[in-house]
Amino acid sequence: MNSTWNFSDRTSQDAGTTTRRAFLQRGSLLLVGAAAACGKTRQAAAEDAIEGSPVLRIGLLTDLHYADKPPAGTRHYRDTILKLREAVSTFNTHQVSMAIELGDFIDAAEEVETEIGYLKTVEAEFAKFRGDRHYVLGNHCVYTLTKQEFQEHSGAKATYYSFDQGEFHFIILDACFRSDGTDYGRRNFDWTDTNIPASQCEWLTADLESTDKKTIVFTHQRLDVENSFGIKNAKQVRALLEHSGKVEAVFMGHNHENAYQTINGIHYCVLRAVVDGEGSENNGYCLLDLFQDGSIQVNGFRKQETWQWKNS
Repeated sequence: MNSTWNFSDRTSQDAGTTTRRAFLQRGSLLLVGAAAACGKTRQAAAEDAIEGSPVLRIGLLTDLHYADKPPAGTRHYRDTILKLREAVSTFNTHQVSMAIELGDFIDAAEEVETEIGYLKTVEAEFAKFRGDRHYVLGNHCVYTLTKQEFQEHSGAKATYYSFDQGEFHFIILDACFRSDGTDYGRRNFDWTDTNIPASQCEWLTADLESTDKKTIVFTHQRLDVENSFGIKNAKQVRALLEHSGKVEAVFMGHNHENAYQTINGIHYCVLRAVVDGEGSENNGYCLLDLFQDGSIQVNGFRKQETWQWKNS
């Protein structure tokens, strides 16, 4: 990619939003607190961004939970359509090569046909993105539907797979399995019982062995925690990623809140949910910039935080 991105192109409502930035110098993490603490807006903070042009730009968003039903708690289900429309417009404007949603694309309905209707509505908006679309399966995606039904009525290619683009390798994981290896579907699961089964771990090992490219991993449930939001065999999966020596970062959703940490040299980043909060001002999505030297920049919009991870 030859063009650089100007943060001044953000929506005007975002210009005064503060953010937190994290810089990683190969294992040494320096957290620079909220930009407001040092008198910077997001736009001013962009002056500290990684130099040069990214070789690949990706649009990311998570936990849309679209449903045609009234708000419940912090979740404003119907507002998701306008929020997604904004995100897709931003992705198209900034020449994003592909867009990835990190799970819980839809919310639950009592009837299968109703939930398929939710999926068709939100898919029609996502399909306005002018590039490749990828889908990570979330527990709400298959609360009433089966995995096959979700694929049939969306652009999802499979529940887990990998692909290359440019100099990078990408892996989509599916943790929507019970401890006994049964696929989620038709309300047959407890959302805290989330696992990546042995067969998928074997596939992951072979896939990582087959590539020599820098690798980015995407999953809905978290690989970096041991609590109810975490994948039960997360430690085993992290060991596979670490052993390969190829994985740069893992991007996740599920928790609905911005979160970031490094574990044994790998970045683990949780994105902010689209569904939470009323109106566009409570949206959250990002442009993920990947650089030749392995540096990564997460350009957050609205409530999504911005991070720069510099490779020394």
